[in-house]
Amino acid sequence: MKNLNHAYKNLSIVVLSAILMSACATSSKVPSEVTDVRNKLQRLQNDPQLASRAPVSLKEAEEAVRAAEKLPKEKGQLDHLVWVADRKIDIAAAQAQARYLEDQRKVLAEQREKSRLDARTQEADAAKLDAEAARKQAEDLQRQVAELNAKATDRGLVVTLGDVLFETGKADLKGGAAVNLAKLSAFLNQHPDRTVTIEGHTDSVGGDDYNQALSQRRANSVQQFLVSQGIAANRLTAIGKGESFPVAGNDDAAGRQMNRRVEVVIANSVTAK
Repeated sequence: MKNLNHAYKNLSIVVLSAILMSACATSSKVPSEVTDVRNKLQRLQNDPQLASRAPVSLKEAEEAVRAAEKLPKEKGQLDHLVWVADRKIDIAAAQAQARYLEDQRKVLAEQREKSRLDARTQEADAAKLDAEAARKQAEDLQRQVAELNAKATDRGLVVTLGDVLFETGKADLKGGAAVNLAKLSAFLNQHPDRTVTIEGHTDSVGGDDYNQALSQRRANSVQQFLVSQGIAANRLTAIGKGESFPVAGNDDAAGRQMNRRVEVVIANSVTAK
């Protein structure tokens, strides 16, 4: 009988221990809904774009999750704490997302403004370069016109070549004529948009027909020389004016010398205003 009582006693101890162990295991197991809100919060905390943008709301969400993790609790109380924690996580996520989007909007606005300013700077630089190029072009043109001793008229630039190009009564260019025509050739090559009229003139010595033919041949000689220097023939027109357009009297040698001339009329550029 004594042994039987001892056996019952040992059995009671074993059963009681099993019950206690079961209770402890039950009480230490974390409900899945609590694990879910903890994982949800950790995902938000680990998001590099959102974690730093709602610190106060994230702290409140952390406190709410910890409150839900304090076990044991009644089922109804646990459900409420999990619900509160889940809502606070949603609030923190929404605030962080809103601030992230606002920051992105500001970045994009700054980039657009920078692009706009860069574009305006480029436009200003381009305009400055264009203005500088136009100024230089105008200065070069003025220098070239001065070197040609050209006169600006309604017809264009007029370059007057005296009788130094030809022997008396001849239409062939003198040997040194190329020197006198070199600057004219260079100018025309630099301004391919300009057309040219070459007008031959004579004094009144000799008959009208003779002077007309001589002036034409002299104009032709200048034209042929310019073509040989690379000027397109379709840009050049040679006209003999004879003695019809004197610039001085034919009563003395000085006046007749002034009348024996070739005038090269360089039309204004078609783009000139």
